[in-house]
Amino acid sequence: MRPDPALAAAQALGAHALPLFCALLAAVLLAAGTLWWLLRRYAVPSQPSRLPPAAFLLLWLAIGFAVVVGAALLFAELAEALGADAEMGRFDEALSGALRGSVARPTLEAFAWLTRLGDPPTLSVLGVVVALLLLAAGRRWLALGWIVALVGNSVLNPLLKRVFERVRPLHEHGLAFAEGFSFPSGHASGSVVAYGMLAYVLVRTLPAAWHLPAVLVASAVAFSTGASRVFLQVHYASDVIAGFATGSAWLAACIGSIELTRYYRRTWPPAC
Repeated sequence: MRPDPALAAAQALGAHALPLFCALLAAVLLAAGTLWWLLRRYAVPSQPSRLPPAAFLLLWLAIGFAVVVGAALLFAELAEALGADAEMGRFDEALSGALRGSVARPTLEAFAWLTRLGDPPTLSVLGVVVALLLLAAGRRWLALGWIVALVGNSVLNPLLKRVFERVRPLHEHGLAFAEGFSFPSGHASGSVVAYGMLAYVLVRTLPAAWHLPAVLVASAVAFSTGASRVFLQVHYASDVIAGFATGSAWLAACIGSIELTRYYRRTWPPAC
């Protein structure tokens, strides 16, 4: 009988999970730094809009939300690929099992602390504090974008979970517990949106010397929080990857909408 490549790959990755996490974290930081440079250099709108700023902001947020939901519904037919009998399902199951047998208790305890950064109460407190600070500073548009980003993701993720209805992996170590559906990971998407938006807020409010560090720290926190869910076996790897994808899509829609609105507020109404 030929060995299953998915199982072999999962077992190999599980046996070297911590070095792999460090390598992926380094790759994420490199990608974030490169993307930051590209955005700073090339992402400049060039045409004015005839829409009022508020209408323009709501339009782009609605488009971004619809694109993410539409993509999820379009690929709902692929949900069977996540089943236990499919290759992706076998890989996820094997990786989760390998992690249960290879990751030391102190490592799990560290990730159990780290995963709290993506807990709903943590993100809720962060959301309220940042919103109040922005309002106190008179940054109403930025506060609006911040609130819509966090609330939008809190609606989007449960919607996607209902589309796929995937059961969580077994986790009996007692360090973390999660219930409800598994795909996509709410911790992964919530951390990407919350800490990504926090980096954006800091970029908008701090001197330029702090911009790149804010982006890199936010990227590291979001990635590590999502990865903690795999180490703790409360999510499969594909759950977290999907959470990163949906969170990044919504984050991009929100930041793009706010930035475009900033530009059009300066040029609206257009000259006749």
